[in-house]
Amino acid sequence: MSALIVSTSLTRTRGADNVVDMAPRVPYAEAAKVLLRDTLLNAASDLLREKSWQDLKMGDIATAAGVSRQTLYKEFRSRQLFAEAYILRETEVFLAAVEEAIVAHVAEPREALAAALEVFLTAAAEEPLIKAIVAGDDSDGLLSTVTNHAGPILHGSTVRLTEMLVKQWPDTDHEALNRISRYLVRLAVSYAASPDGTPAEIARETVTVLGPYLDEVLGG
Repeated sequence: MSALIVSTSLTRTRGADNVVDMAPRVPYAEAAKVLLRDTLLNAASDLLREKSWQDLKMGDIATAAGVSRQTLYKEFRSRQLFAEAYILRETEVFLAAVEEAIVAHVAEPREALAAALEVFLTAAAEEPLIKAIVAGDDSDGLLSTVTNHAGPILHGSTVRLTEMLVKQWPDTDHEALNRISRYLVRLAVSYAASPDGTPAEIARETVTVLGPYLDEVLGG
């Protein structure tokens, strides 16, 4: 697999003027590192369908990935850092789905943000580790990682959502879009931790409450 990644990165392509160009090369060590991390995180994802995070041992993940426990710890250093890496990767998946939802409803801002929030809450509710974190007592420190406003998840998600909104509504006040993003991300995390309805119901109610401001900023 790693050989395939490297060989693909070295494939020659022809440009518009029929000149042979070299695609950007990915060093073998970097490609191998990405492959190792993905393999370990994928193994954890599969195992989390069968057992809880609390019951899952790092050795189980290493075995499922076909590597040693030492290799896993060399890459991630600790159980908590492994969990953080897993959450960050899943968050990227969630955000990709959120962006698709926004693009699909860009002509109707309220619908766009309602769809985005519903997609996020649905995905979060189906992710085993996310469910374990928000239902726990933070004894492992992971809930704080998710809810820390300056941390990579909350802050990073806010930045990404703002970028999405700016991309779709470039002529809108960027500070206003950032304000919308901050509120939506915080509400999304709060509702993921303690939902009081279905994702669709929560999304619809949230956008109804924020609707007047959304109309003012984005148009309705």
